[in-house]
Amino acid sequence: MLIDSHAHLTMSRFDADREDVLSRAREAGVAHVLTVGAEPGDWPRVVALARAHEAWGLYGAIGLHPHEASSLTEEICRELMAWAADPQVVALGETGFDFHYSHSPPAAQEAAFRRQIGIAREMGLPLVVHSREAEAETMRMLRQERASDVGGVLHCFSGSLEMARAALDLGFFISFSGSLTFKNADTLREVAAALPMERLLIETDCPYLAPQAVRGKRNEPAYVGYVAEALGALQGLTPKDIGRITSHNAMQLFSIGSMESDGKIAYRIRDALYLNVTNRCSNACGFCVRNYSDFVKGHQLRLAEEPSAEAVIQAVGDPTACREVVFCGYGEPLLRFDLVKNVSAWVKQRGGRVRVNTNGQGNLIHGRDILPELAGLVDAYSVSLNAENEAQYLEICRPNSGPGTYEAVKAFIREARRYADVSVTVVNLPGVDVERCRRIAEEELQVGFRLRYYDEVG
Repeated sequence: MLIDSHAHLTMSRFDADREDVLSRAREAGVAHVLTVGAEPGDWPRVVALARAHEAWGLYGAIGLHPHEASSLTEEICRELMAWAADPQVVALGETGFDFHYSHSPPAAQEAAFRRQIGIAREMGLPLVVHSREAEAETMRMLRQERASDVGGVLHCFSGSLEMARAALDLGFFISFSGSLTFKNADTLREVAAALPMERLLIETDCPYLAPQAVRGKRNEPAYVGYVAEALGALQGLTPKDIGRITSHNAMQLFSIGSMESDGKIAYRIRDALYLNVTNRCSNACGFCVRNYSDFVKGHQLRLAEEPSAEAVIQAVGDPTACREVVFCGYGEPLLRFDLVKNVSAWVKQRGGRVRVNTNGQGNLIHGRDILPELAGLVDAYSVSLNAENEAQYLEICRPNSGPGTYEAVKAFIREARRYADVSVTVVNLPGVDVERCRRIAEEELQVGFRLRYYDEVG
């Protein structure tokens, strides 16, 4: 599934074949499109088109583009609010700054932007923000007007990594268009590769910015797949992963579509199959995704009940169809040690590879050394260490077992080396000395090391 989070389908360039354009989008796997009206004359057309295709999943966003900012009046604001009250309108915008063309003076752009942030707050709608050659001004306005209250997206992003991160800190999403595929867009690709997928969207901004593969053609929603492919290559994810994740992000931001409601037992990311066997965990880490979402990389993981070994095996299917089978879900898998052992034995019998992602507290949980029982069944362990000493570990991870847990985790890591490949992961939280943690892993524990980013999971 793909969602084109920004299109201009009511423009005259689509008048001759608009229905064909929508048909091609559906055939290309596009489930929803957000069509945007950027000036008053376009608002009724956006609403009419969205209403006409409500069953498919066409939604609208309306606002006053910075090019049109000089025309802002209170009468226009009342008209904007009236059209924005329609149920098919799910965002306010696009609004913001454009100093590349400056069709409206900066002061007029600022006034229009400020007013529309206020309208978005009043109506409870997220913002669609246009920013071109106006990084400092855009971020200043979003902070001054407390735009984080409503959130939104910086669409067709072309700014710096610093701007993107500042926007993420305000709760905004970042959307990339076909410009990500352009031959001269290396800097933009570096930005896209550095951002967490949980906060990214894809769009066409059609009829503009046709992707490189179709340059010279009129852009349309069916081409959003090219953006998904480009973003996937940068993030180390498949286009299917990108479609699922960005669709979830768009549905979350705009309150559209139907997100998964049932927790998955088996879910695929990249070329690995992950197994989700419990909601329970022996830690209460402050940074954990469980604190703010039931989703990881677009997969709903909160289970209604813990699955049996038979249900997990059925969900796996052919274990050789992926690079490895990984016990890593919403909770700590070794809390269900017997299930992990039985399912791992089944996977190994059928030629699969097994990895266990764990907090390293399995021996503490079960009151014995469980690792010999998993010998020959588990090929690799990835253990979350997350701290350079016990005091820091207790503060960050808040383990049920209290003092002594940190040293017990390190003992688990040392013992696990006897039976499988072992690596340690550390989240780059403020106050954590990553290099000190790396030395603990590589020199003291003599295992591999991987840095995880606190705002990205999966």
